[in-house]
Amino acid sequence: MPKEAAHAPRTPLAARKETPPAPLPEPFVAELRALLGDRFTQNPAVCAQHGHDESHFPDAPPQAVAFVTSAAEVQALVRAAAQHRVPLIPFAAGSSLEGHVLAPLGGVAVDFTQMNRILAIEPENMLATVEPGVTRTQLNAALKETGLFFPIDPGADATIGGMTATRASGTNAVRYGTMRENVLAIDAVLANGEPIHTGTKARKSSAGYDLTRLLVGSEGTLALFTAITVRLHPLPEAVAAAVCPFPTIGAAVHTVIAAIQMGVPLARVEFLDERAVAAINRYSHTEYPETPTLFFEFHGSESAVAEQIALVKTLAEEANGGPFLWANRPEERTRLWAARHKAYFACLALRPGCRGITTDVCVPIARLAEAVEAARRLIDASGFIAPILGHVGDGNFHTLILVNPDDPDEIARAEALNEAIVTAALALEGTCTGEHGIGLGKKAFLRQEAGETAVAAMRAVKQALDPLGILNPGKIFE
Repeated sequence: MPKEAAHAPRTPLAARKETPPAPLPEPFVAELRALLGDRFTQNPAVCAQHGHDESHFPDAPPQAVAFVTSAAEVQALVRAAAQHRVPLIPFAAGSSLEGHVLAPLGGVAVDFTQMNRILAIEPENMLATVEPGVTRTQLNAALKETGLFFPIDPGADATIGGMTATRASGTNAVRYGTMRENVLAIDAVLANGEPIHTGTKARKSSAGYDLTRLLVGSEGTLALFTAITVRLHPLPEAVAAAVCPFPTIGAAVHTVIAAIQMGVPLARVEFLDERAVAAINRYSHTEYPETPTLFFEFHGSESAVAEQIALVKTLAEEANGGPFLWANRPEERTRLWAARHKAYFACLALRPGCRGITTDVCVPIARLAEAVEAARRLIDASGFIAPILGHVGDGNFHTLILVNPDDPDEIARAEALNEAIVTAALALEGTCTGEHGIGLGKKAFLRQEAGETAVAAMRAVKQALDPLGILNPGKIFE
């Protein structure tokens, strides 16, 4: 149960106004121009590009953008920012759904897209070390001849740095875990400009505080990453995928719960309600039955995959699901998962010109059906178009509430719906965010979930590592 309620009413994001930041200090600008040359820019168009993400929050551009190419440049940049008390906002793919890359207090966006080198691949140790601007697809392309792959797949072609910062997970997390389990070590720059290395290449350690786990999920508020060492996994001998429709949301979700409780090692299991299926049919030109649906993927040996399929098929049939629609060939599986990964944009297309407020609750697997059905009741009562989809194998699901970004009243009502869905999940001993992070919009939910004492402890960590508050200010805490 939530430890404390957040008693103070939340101000709707659409109604919040930020004080314009003071101009960047001229000595700071001169120092950055000397350091980076034309890779430091105050061009309004470039700043605007770096003040926009996939969230529904109003754009908040930085005052300048610094394109860094090395750890040494990051250190020099942070030292200059600390001296002049200039906020720094890490930026890469810009695919955040919680406003992490926005600059509501001004400052400099630190663009890591040119720090995109793969520093080492060690097949014998089953790990790779990369710079933060490397994307997951770039890493997997480099692993093609090794028999290994990096499994974390949040949908967007996010960078390893951004995925580490938000503790991302995605479609494969039910079998392979999240970024928390798959990051072994981090090189970073602290808020005073000093470099730090956390973790080792060893698979376990009991040496002191676990600073790696502290930085994973810190949302750019504690340090700026310069290199990340991640686990790799063997490519499975056999892969099979299937789509299975169900008559109700409850039937689909209970099938997943039964499979997990029976120990079926599902590689992926994704849920889409009928609205989400209709959206991807229209957007991706597929023809799936427009009812609550599960997308499955099975990994293992030929015999193990066949055994998994037979068991899940039986469970689905017992819940009146089916028929299983198979995707055996690689191109068929690619088409199936491409349709799922495009579901966000497919759902946005249900209401042209809208923005999406994305919920991200996660609950214990045994409470999943209750949580999804409660969300559906709340959505139906609200009158919003809000498809439900998610990574139900680990209890995480999303609703995409479609809103008119120019209508403050509509945004406020949508945020109230989001709050009701979160409150229902917390009552089921869940969390307000399974993978997207706190960012700008979930600060009150963090207090409600963790309690003021725990949040005060988090603030103490932030104060110790970033006493001037220059690293991604305004995120996680006010």
